[in-house]
Amino acid sequence: MKKSEYTANSPARSSRVGPADEGAEKRRQLRRVALSSLLGTVIEYYDFLLYGTMAALVFGTLYFPSSSGAVSTIAAFGTLAAGYAARPVGGILFGHFGDKLGRKSTLIVSMTLMGAASFLIGVLPTYDRIGVLAPILLVTLRVVQGIAVGGEWGGAALMVIESAEPHRRGTWAGIMQMGSPLGALSSTAVVALVTTLPDDSFYSWGWRVPFLLSALLLAVGLYVRLSVVESPVFREATEHAPLETKRRIPALEVLRRPRSLILACAVGIGPFALTALVSSQILAYAKGIGYESSDVVRTLLLTSGLVPLLFIPLFSALSDRLGRRPVSLLGAVGAIAFAFPLYAMVDTGSLVLLTAGLAFAQVLQAAMYAPLAPMLSEMFGTGVRYTGVSMGYQLASLIGAGFTPLIATSLVAAGDGSSRPLSILIIVGAAITLLALSRLSESRGRDLTALISSSKV
Repeated sequence: MKKSEYTANSPARSSRVGPADEGAEKRRQLRRVALSSLLGTVIEYYDFLLYGTMAALVFGTLYFPSSSGAVSTIAAFGTLAAGYAARPVGGILFGHFGDKLGRKSTLIVSMTLMGAASFLIGVLPTYDRIGVLAPILLVTLRVVQGIAVGGEWGGAALMVIESAEPHRRGTWAGIMQMGSPLGALSSTAVVALVTTLPDDSFYSWGWRVPFLLSALLLAVGLYVRLSVVESPVFREATEHAPLETKRRIPALEVLRRPRSLILACAVGIGPFALTALVSSQILAYAKGIGYESSDVVRTLLLTSGLVPLLFIPLFSALSDRLGRRPVSLLGAVGAIAFAFPLYAMVDTGSLVLLTAGLAFAQVLQAAMYAPLAPMLSEMFGTGVRYTGVSMGYQLASLIGAGFTPLIATSLVAAGDGSSRPLSILIIVGAAITLLALSRLSESRGRDLTALISSSKV
């Protein structure tokens, strides 16, 4: 960043700017970027995860009526998968413009798109009002949500990581990644409030309130995001990139050397599969074996919100000291070992054991998930980084989380309610992450100024 940019807002600027002044302004900008990325991620995941909760609670009844409650729930989870399927498309779309035009402007568009789609879900008529058009519009808005979130995470991560010191990328990325549990915590808290309404009120208008609140969150997020400056690594790369490089299509460059993309996707499958099971599908499963919905929602308020909020920044910072791979390995091995004990605790019918099991599962998920932002960012060069990170992350979310609730609910229904398939799904996801980690070299501290896709993974 140029000195004039560092000091443009200084109230007492001298004619000469010393290293201390320049360093102080860099730190202020980094804090502002971290706050912007945090808020953006909160908004995106509040909206995106809210849909998953409502798919388990009301969408099956209101938008996919059927004589079988299980069939309605499976249909609702099918729309959940549609949003995840759209995320890689969003990663390619926003990644392209983020690598060509800049991170900041692309993130403003993605945030606006997500907020608008969520607000429209909140005012969408149900099946008994407009018939089959209702589920069609619901799926369409879910796809828009998926496209928007597909571009948000990668850009938010890069804004922080490309502004941070090499030895503290994990620590600063951990602040940004707190947005995911904060978004989950916020959405679950609002759902917990509206589920206290009488059933008639909840099904007629109460479920809409969390979606309508998206408009307020969007206004706050845009206000903060407009105040940040562009990533210094991106600006430097753009200024020095040869014309031939600028003309390249980032997605094609990533696909031309697919090893980085494949490993970036595979390493994220484990944490996404685990979080889909213990923060979304668990609602339908727990209801099916006798738990009260309100009890499970309150449990998720603790396990899906507070636990990751504590452990994601912890494991992110730890990845700066120990490396990205060791921290992720710890979570993957733990997930495999805990897969069957987790559902043994849930199946007891004890709310205390349910809470303890889900809380520990979220600790293991945080260990796998927390190093992803710096790890994936260090796997791609600046000219294709937004595209590569977004495609890898969103493909992992599609494979690991997008179809998991649908598959899990179908397997439980086919297996007379047995939880064994759910444990197996956790093991398979974590095993894929382990295999990817075995093929990756440690990336901590890697140079981010390269202009082409890195093959040193």
